[in-house]
Amino acid sequence: MTREEKGQIIDELAEKFSQNNHFYITDASGLTVAQVNALRKLCFHAGVEYVVYKNTLIRKALEKQKANYEDVFKTLKGFSGVMFSKESGNAPAKVIKEYRKKLEGKPGLKAASIQSSLYIGEEHLNTLSELKSKNELLGEIISLLQSPAKNVLSALLSGKQTVAGLVKALEERKN
Repeated sequence: MTREEKGQIIDELAEKFSQNNHFYITDASGLTVAQVNALRKLCFHAGVEYVVYKNTLIRKALEKQKANYEDVFKTLKGFSGVMFSKESGNAPAKVIKEYRKKLEGKPGLKAASIQSSLYIGEEHLNTLSELKSKNELLGEIISLLQSPAKNVLSALLSGKQTVAGLVKALEERKN
């Protein structure tokens, strides 16, 4: 690979890092080509892009970003793949966990960046998979905001006969 080709790959990868709010760096050591292709297929169905790059190319692309990725650089050893997700920060973690059901322990999680927050190490996988997406959080907030209004409306509607009877009784008492 020529220097120009490497430079072009680094620029493309740096662009992907800047366009995607969420990315995971995985350890796919020991996976066969068929297993990597199966992982890519699973990623595709989840809306996640999975690409394998040399560690030096990943490092140079991350160095072009504004954020500090020093802790991520320490994890760039062995066979590294990068998972990109534009919409959901937990989608790559869910894909990894689902794929692990088929193949025990692989791929491993080296690092993840969710909205510029870094998670280094395998121990964060469960936490990352349980994160809620922006749309899920908005849905919960909307339902919480609607619930008091729904309670008041249902109370008024269920007691409509009672309230009407009470008003009528008070009106008759007045006369």
